[in-house]
Formats: sequence, C-alpha cells, structure tokens
Amino acid sequence: MRLMGLDYGNIHVGVALSDELCVTAYPLEVIKRKDTNKLRKTFARIEEIAREYKVDKIIVGLPLNMDDSESELSKSVMDFSDNIKRRTGLPVELWDERLSTFEATDILKEAGVRYQDRKNYIDKIAASFILRRYMEENM
Repeated sequence: MRLMGLDYGNIHVGVALSDELCVTAYPLEVIKRKDTNKLRKTFARIEEIAREYKVDKIIVGLPLNMDDSESELSKSVMDFSDNIKRRTGLPVELWDERLSTFEATDILKEAGVRYQDRKNYIDKIAASFILRRYMEENM
C-alpha cells in the first residue's frame, strides 16, 4: 500500500509519499500555481503522481485552529479534498495538520537553509510530517 500526503496552500501544494510498507514518509515535490482558483493543473499533477506511484489513498492536511475549530482555510481544503476524491477515484482522508509548517520551518532552519530558499521545500516537508503522523496513528 502506498499513501500520498498533501499540504494544501493558496498557491502551493506540498506532496509527500510513503514507501510501500507505510513505514516512512518522504517529501516529493511542491506543485505551484499562479492563482488560488487555478487548480486544473494542480489536480492533473496529483492524478499523474497517483498513477505513477500507484497510490492507494490520499491524506490531505486539514488546517485547524489550536482550539480544534476550523480555520479560514478549512473549507477550501475540504472542497479541494472532495475534488481530489472525485478526480482520482481514490479514498481521501483529512488529517490534522496543526504545526506541520512550523516543524518544517524549524527543520530547514536547523539545516541552514536560507530564508529565501525555504519556500522551495517547506510545503513538501510539511506534507511528509502530515503523512508521517497519519501513519503513526493508523498503520
């Protein structure tokens, strides 16, 4: 079984994959778009990755507030997840993504990645943290 993790943002979507045994999660890529509402190419790329890596299930990070309430971005993420499910035909599960971006930022700082270069990595690393947490609790 292989899982895909997604960290949805207004302009970027971070993508991570699990190994076939669902032991590890690794960052794959960041899908960039020009505008918040321009998702056609983003969906097409996610479908392509799912086919190429024979993904069985997709985990999408759900941005919640620290008090467990939905954030401003939560509705967009739910709509995005519904579209992914419809387009790929794969099961899609939402997973709490709180603090994943902060963790990714800390890792990049510790690794000495310059502030200007972090945007190239942060979303896919956050996606790998979301996926790793999902696997730790469900596999």
